[in-house]
Amino acid sequence: MTSHEIRRHFLDFFQSKQHLIVASAPLVAKNDPTLMFNNSGMAQFKDFFLGNGTPPSKRVADTQKCLRVSGKHNDLEDVGFDTYHHTMFEMLGNWSFGDYFKKEAITWAWELLTEVYKLPKDRLYVSVFEGDQKDNVPFDQEAFDLWKPIVGEDRIIYGNKKDNFWEMGDTGPCGPCSEIHVDLRSPEEIAQKSGKELVNADHPQVVEIWNLVFMQFNRKADGSLEPLPARHVDTGMGFERLCMAIQGKRSNYDTDVFSGTINVIEELSGKPYGGTMEKSDVAMRVIADHIRAVSFAIADGLVPSNAKAGYVIRRILRRAIRYGYSYLNLTEPFMTKLVPTLAEQFADVFPELNAQRDFVATVIREEEISFLRTLGTGLGRLDQIIGDLNGKGTKEIPGETVFELNDTFGFPADLTALIAREKGLSIDEAGFQKALLEQKTRSRKDATSSAGDWIDVNETDRVEFVGYDQPEAYAHIVKYRKIQNKQGTQVQVVLDKTPFYAESGGQIGDTGVLELFAGSDQIGTLTVLDTKKENDLSILIVQDVAGLDELLTEADSVYAIINTTRRGLTSSNHSATHLLHAALRDVLGTHVAQKGSYVGPDALRFDFSHFSKVTDEQLAEVERIVNEKIREDIKLDEKRNVPIAQAKELGATALFGEKYGDFVRVITFDPNYSVELCGGTHVPATGHIGLFKFTGEGSVSTGIRRVEAKTSAGAEALVNEQMAVISELKELLKAPKDVVKAVQTLLEERSALQKQVEALQNEKVQQLKNQLLEKVEAVNGHSRLVERVEVPNADALKQLAYDLKAKVDNLAVVLGADINGKPQLAVMLPDSLIQEKKLNAGQVVKELAKNIKGGGGGQPFFATAGGTDLSGLDAALAQGKELLG
Repeated sequence: MTSHEIRRHFLDFFQSKQHLIVASAPLVAKNDPTLMFNNSGMAQFKDFFLGNGTPPSKRVADTQKCLRVSGKHNDLEDVGFDTYHHTMFEMLGNWSFGDYFKKEAITWAWELLTEVYKLPKDRLYVSVFEGDQKDNVPFDQEAFDLWKPIVGEDRIIYGNKKDNFWEMGDTGPCGPCSEIHVDLRSPEEIAQKSGKELVNADHPQVVEIWNLVFMQFNRKADGSLEPLPARHVDTGMGFERLCMAIQGKRSNYDTDVFSGTINVIEELSGKPYGGTMEKSDVAMRVIADHIRAVSFAIADGLVPSNAKAGYVIRRILRRAIRYGYSYLNLTEPFMTKLVPTLAEQFADVFPELNAQRDFVATVIREEEISFLRTLGTGLGRLDQIIGDLNGKGTKEIPGETVFELNDTFGFPADLTALIAREKGLSIDEAGFQKALLEQKTRSRKDATSSAGDWIDVNETDRVEFVGYDQPEAYAHIVKYRKIQNKQGTQVQVVLDKTPFYAESGGQIGDTGVLELFAGSDQIGTLTVLDTKKENDLSILIVQDVAGLDELLTEADSVYAIINTTRRGLTSSNHSATHLLHAALRDVLGTHVAQKGSYVGPDALRFDFSHFSKVTDEQLAEVERIVNEKIREDIKLDEKRNVPIAQAKELGATALFGEKYGDFVRVITFDPNYSVELCGGTHVPATGHIGLFKFTGEGSVSTGIRRVEAKTSAGAEALVNEQMAVISELKELLKAPKDVVKAVQTLLEERSALQKQVEALQNEKVQQLKNQLLEKVEAVNGHSRLVERVEVPNADALKQLAYDLKAKVDNLAVVLGADINGKPQLAVMLPDSLIQEKKLNAGQVVKELAKNIKGGGGGQPFFATAGGTDLSGLDAALAQGKELLG
């Protein structure tokens, strides 16, 4: 079977078992503070396990893009050095939300593997949870009893908490699991040693392919376990390993999942792939793996950067570039050339990459160009460091040096560690983290927070958002919790019915108040500071007040009221963003795709894919179109619960990197102009926006531009401010009819005067030069001039030093000047002092600069320094005279 057939058989099998087939969530985790990336198939279903949301079906199956490069689940260091670890991988999975449990999960898994995929039964082993006394969880007798008649007792392994109790994080849904392992060794190897002995022993041909997790518990913040409201099944099967098993390969990289990419790498490098542990083969595996992670992350809306998830992607990309550079002699951008092959391979299952292949390739290419500029220099510096350490007999690179390589050459610490290991060295990880922390502390204080457990107040089946239709609503408190962070105590409240829009899709969350009632009596009022979304849960951030716990637990009902003025301004900006998006596509081209946004009451910000600066003329045309659409007063056409297929037929624009359900909300302002999938709030007609004005345009990162604008009252205030400035200018310029012409005349006059001033200053400097030439003295075989001078600026000081050297052979100069109240020094040395006395102007000026509390540097023959203490200038000159004697 091909990989396409293997994937299709899986989905068809579970569809025949009444499972709803759903699309993969994006790689980048959204609205989940516990995850940076989706690292498992169950991540997108987390709320269903916790009972915070209702699944689209009680039975679901899919193939999920996963990334394991950070946190608890991190496979980065193993990639390339074995046959089965990856950064990005596909996780085939089937789920039961309170429906079937262990019996069906186990029997169906066996049926699919042995009857559909035809894997030999005598090559399969299973494991069950042996129990854990500390957690008070017993041996999984039920799973054992189900497996025994299927595989026999001799093929069942007892697994400990590490191997057979699955947890996604420190808190959240968890439970015992049953793994299925396959032995892919040759008959000769099997005859020598049983596969059962090699399960979970990191053998490259005895690998886990499927994990059946039985979700029974929720891990609380204090570490204890509580039963979940309903029992669930969460299974995950590694697609790449499954292909290896079915296609009879000894490595994931030998399957057709990777062979196409590796073939292109062979062509680019001119080297064959042998599947060995030779460095060139390791490099090809690393590149084939990493290009998938980077490409799909960018397609899902993430770009390489120096922060958070973007930094992780940049690390992965740079790791691959370095392998290609060092072991395949690929010194020009090559990763970008792999994108088309990848896009075509996954076009039917993950079409987002194919839809953005040019954008993804361009972002990767620019990152490659940037890193390749410093890679050779950085590797040379690292070789020098390693040589010095070897000379000293030291086997560890200091943390400060690791930080320097990261900060100066863009070498992430794990890349330095990798290169160090290849040379038989290690890095001081603790020292690096200390240096990194010191840098972060210098720029900002760490934001730390700790969350307590939710305190349940009332039960509810679902949390209902009514904010599209009403700004106020009576509701009940479902639960609340307190979080400690650097701002103090933050209180989070969940209502069963809420008009408050939770921050998402670029739109900020609503604010307002909660009026609390016990019976008909109002017992308190709480200020809602913000509304956030955590997974699919809408959370109100309320101000902490005295007696809060009593208020929240005693309140029979809540009257929730949003700040309608703030909401109205925000809605104007959000609707304007839709008009802006359409106008940008009209003016710049259909390649424009949204890459991020901010929508608040004060302003809007819109990031989009485009590879050059938007000209003033283009901005003016976009602004004209948007305001034209505002004046047309186009009525909002809002459709809710539209089937996703129907929405796409309507031409709705979807955001790459967003997860959409089977039913979506469609916002239309003229079906021939703007049709978008959107969950935000909007004005009833475009005329309510009033006015749209750009305030800025710039670059965010490679291939991504940003425009900023104001609408409504904000745009009006902006225009009034600009008119006030023009009025003030007219008054200052004696009310001319043409302000621009008057300012232009002033600038021309200023330029002419500036030239006159420079000519006079130059004449004065020339006079000063002649005076200084008379003060040159001969000392120890060379000429010396050390003087305090009056010059207008640092450039004049430098020019004076050069002019003096041109007039006097073998001249050593130290000049000091008071320039606008700040001390400046210039040192010029002749070749004789540099070669014979081993003096260096850069070192000399640094020493002199200590007197003026400053620093500087330059070349061996000329250097300058500035400082803050003018009173030390004479001392610096005196020391200079002594050094040049």
